[in-house]
Amino acid sequence: MAIRIFFPSSTSFSTAQPSSTATRTSRQRRGFCCFCSSTSSAGAGDEVSSSSMMTVSITGATGFVGRRLVHKLLSEDHKVCVLTRSTSKASSVFPASRYPGVTVADKEGDWERCIRDSTGVVNLAGMPISTRWSPEIKREILQSRVNVTSKVVDHINSSDSSNGNGPSVFVSATAVGYYGTSETDSFDESSPSGNDYLAHVCREWEGRARQVKQEHVRLVLIRIGVVLGKDGGALAKMIPLFMMFAGGPLGTGRQWFSWIHLDDLVDLIYESLRNPAYTGVINGTAPNPVRLSELCERLGQVVGRPSWLPVPGLAIKALLGEGATVVLDGQKVLPARATQLGFSYRYPYVRDALKAIAKQL
Repeated sequence: MAIRIFFPSSTSFSTAQPSSTATRTSRQRRGFCCFCSSTSSAGAGDEVSSSSMMTVSITGATGFVGRRLVHKLLSEDHKVCVLTRSTSKASSVFPASRYPGVTVADKEGDWERCIRDSTGVVNLAGMPISTRWSPEIKREILQSRVNVTSKVVDHINSSDSSNGNGPSVFVSATAVGYYGTSETDSFDESSPSGNDYLAHVCREWEGRARQVKQEHVRLVLIRIGVVLGKDGGALAKMIPLFMMFAGGPLGTGRQWFSWIHLDDLVDLIYESLRNPAYTGVINGTAPNPVRLSELCERLGQVVGRPSWLPVPGLAIKALLGEGATVVLDGQKVLPARATQLGFSYRYPYVRDALKAIAKQL
């Protein structure tokens, strides 16, 4: 097994460009189904206390972060509705034998009912971004986020929250790509947006989420950094290189790496659902970002291998084209709001995060 590192929104290091046929097939299969373990709900006007049971609808629940969030909620005796694009995938991730009482609904009305009967909604959906960006792929990256978010917002707004029906909180993922990239500047929630493609995607993504009726629904936008965990992630392909004594940073290694451990991100989402003080934009990053060269050095120490063979930036650009910006450029993002709110990180330092992950191997 390998330590895996996850970029927000289910990014991966797949370098194969989908064919137009595959893309059309993927689009044809995109419908939404819902796994529901409860249809009861508190009123939208009721904030959730630490002891209250929640019913949470989740998009992207079969992904790396979503799976852990579902397990967290169920372990705390909350109810979950999983909104998914693929019935077969959801059935394999959440089999009925292990998740008794969970039902599958692939009709729009059932999806709408799931959201209406929830106390909260979490939106984690979005296609991978670490691939070669053709014009078609760039449109798909944007549309996969904007379209799903729009659907969720429409269903929340139609649930008549003003009368105490529907969810009281909407937690929607976005990404630190909102800020653009820099080797010298630091960014927090008050920083302006960047001017590159990913910043544009994040602005559109967040803009759709902001269309929720905030006079009735508390909105939390979590700008997620690179998520570190064992069971998924974009930089997992680095690990075999390290194990073969061929590991090292990508490009110069000086790019900032704003990361967060999977457990801390799930805790942050969970707290955002429960705590009415969590509102607006919150950076989903650890308080101590590092340069990529330091991450690789720490990773090498954890797996007992040196970090000595960098991958030239030109090679990555040849492989990924414009998409190489995902790994060659970075940003130093600080979680000012989470710190202000008193959020307690299990893993504030990357070395501790990697050590904890290594113990699970």
